[in-house]
Amino acid sequence: MVKKNKTYKSALHEQDGVPSPDSLSPNVAKIIKANRKKIISVDDLVSGILSGNITALSRAITLIESTNPSHTKKANEIITKCLPYANTSIRIGITGVPGVGKSTFIEAFGIHLTSLQKKVAVLAVDPSSSLSQGSILGDKTRMEDLVKNDSAFIRPSPSGNSLGGVARKTRETIILCEAAGFDTIIIETVGVGQSETAVHSMVDFFLLLKLAGAGDELQGIKRGIIEMADAIVINKADGDNLKAAKMAKVEFNRALHLYPAKSSEWSPKVSLCSALKREGIADVWHMIEDYTKTTLENQYFETNRNNQNKFWLLQTIEDRLKSNFYNASKIKMELPLQIKLVEVGKTTPFAAAEYLLSL
Repeated sequence: MVKKNKTYKSALHEQDGVPSPDSLSPNVAKIIKANRKKIISVDDLVSGILSGNITALSRAITLIESTNPSHTKKANEIITKCLPYANTSIRIGITGVPGVGKSTFIEAFGIHLTSLQKKVAVLAVDPSSSLSQGSILGDKTRMEDLVKNDSAFIRPSPSGNSLGGVARKTRETIILCEAAGFDTIIIETVGVGQSETAVHSMVDFFLLLKLAGAGDELQGIKRGIIEMADAIVINKADGDNLKAAKMAKVEFNRALHLYPAKSSEWSPKVSLCSALKREGIADVWHMIEDYTKTTLENQYFETNRNNQNKFWLLQTIEDRLKSNFYNASKIKMELPLQIKLVEVGKTTPFAAAEYLLSL
């Protein structure tokens, strides 16, 4: 009788694995956790911003975007201390329909500006889902060359509930970026058709990106967005689309003659470019330089900024009143009850609103 070998192992067995080494040493992990818990003072953040520290700038912007009341107080202190160092940049708003190539254009434009020794901050407003309230915030991924540039700063922010996709605190963020030494601020909108007025009220130069062959030529004779634009740039003017782009340029030039003269004494220009091939980008910057020179000489530049400050004063009051209303304890308690009464038809929306406002 053959005895079975107790040490025999089947070929079908699992070997003991080699434990993977820690990706982070315990000491480094401890330091990182301690720094996360450390509360940085307002003075430290301001000092970091003024010295051009991107980490301090990013943390300050996060405080500005926060809805936490304690963060709001700290953010207001930061803005107040940075304000004397602001108003040192040219602010450029860029809008256009989704797919027009805004991110590609901004990257090519930003790289051109940094080659001229400019410091560029891109404030990209990313659309928020109306269902999940989430945002992809993928602008840094789409601007992979610009994001690696030491003279550029890209900050994507969710649009949230803001009208037309302009982040609620974009204007305050501009102040911090200027204090950090950025002399060219670019604001990119989601391009949904309603954000243009808000963007126009916070920038010096308003640039509209268009596509040829997409029916946009007919929109040239309509008021609204075209009327606000300081320049129309037809993107993707390359390859087989070049001929259509040239025809669109002629159509837009004709349409612009239908509008009355602007108070800035600036005649809007139409230009062609290919952001993908980085052609025509320099022409756009020359156009903005001409605009800046014209408006500085006739003092419209400063007058426009003063008018914008008045607009945002009133807008901030409205936002704060709305926030205070919904955060009031009585409203939090009574609002659900009034909504139920409206749903069952025991009161009207107008009567319910009057009652809640009276509280």
